Amino acid sequence: MFSVRLEPSGLELSVPDGGTVLEAALHGGVSIPYSCRTGMCRTCKGTLVSGRLHGPTAQAEDTSTSAGTEASAGEVMLLCRAVPRSNCVIHVSEAKVLEFQPQLFPARVAGVDKPAPEVAVLRLRLPMNRKLSFRAGQYLDVLLQGGGRRSYSIASSPQVGGITDLELHVRHYPGGTFSDRLFASDPLKGMLQVEAPLGDFYLREETTGPVILLATGTGFAPIQAMVEDAIRLGRTARQTFHVYWGARETADLYRMERAMRWATEDAGVHFTPVLSGAASADWSGRRGYVQQAVMEDFADLGHAQVYACGSEAMVASARRELVNARGLIETQFFADIFYSSR
Repeated sequence: MFSVRLEPSGLELSVPDGGTVLEAALHGGVSIPYSCRTGMCRTCKGTLVSGRLHGPTAQAEDTSTSAGTEASAGEVMLLCRAVPRSNCVIHVSEAKVLEFQPQLFPARVAGVDKPAPEVAVLRLRLPMNRKLSFRAGQYLDVLLQGGGRRSYSIASSPQVGGITDLELHVRHYPGGTFSDRLFASDPLKGMLQVEAPLGDFYLREETTGPVILLATGTGFAPIQAMVEDAIRLGRTARQTFHVYWGARETADLYRMERAMRWATEDAGVHFTPVLSGAASADWSGRRGYVQQAVMEDFADLGHAQVYACGSEAMVASARRELVNARGLIETQFFADIFYSSR
């Protein structure tokens, strides 16, 4: 067992021999920035101050499969793959005690709707005596037989005291262990086991600048939760929220009426759908990619917060372009990247 101290918070972790820093943090009730937990999204970064730490650096080209190397002091490591070899001190700027500890819940399938050809809205119901408390934007894991997991953002807005009814948006990937069951002729029924809440994708403290929310595909799910929670809390009366939702075709904008209603009923919310496909000839709205639309609409993002959820390509491009070309402060870019099980 090794001791890892996180600076500047001073929080201490006990990491079993062979375990990762991120695993120890989650099990120890400590929140550090993370998303995919596989080394692909490069969110869970920390700088080694002292000690021996083994794993891939944040600069490594292939962080998902490489075994990594022994780090030197000053190197930035990916903490989901970083394994201590001695007591360590690591600088992680956003480490804090978890607000809501992840728990296992039984969940009954309450219904499955298909608002788009390749999208299912899955409704789950928790036991009435086991309400879930979480931050809007966080996700849960569905535990599969055989030890597998599938991660899905919670599209429901949190409430004081927690909620029992959860909504998930699931894209169909042919051959997918879980999504195939949702799109089978015999609808998914019965009980599931879920772990929640997970992730650190949620709205940070209010600032004076705008909040930009980018989504592609079912990355709209946590954006829906964030916006509706901000409306509920009155935050949209003090800060403008700009939602950009990208898809290939009109049918993929499966909750467009709901998003348009936000903008119609709340002056603090603006909604811009963007299509990248060529087939929708009758589309009169914006075309291209969501990050390009933001670039066109904002000349300076120096006082903005940006939240991006969806494909790896969109998130990487948005981070690079908005920081380099529009002055966004990199620490004000928050992301949740969607990966298929492949």
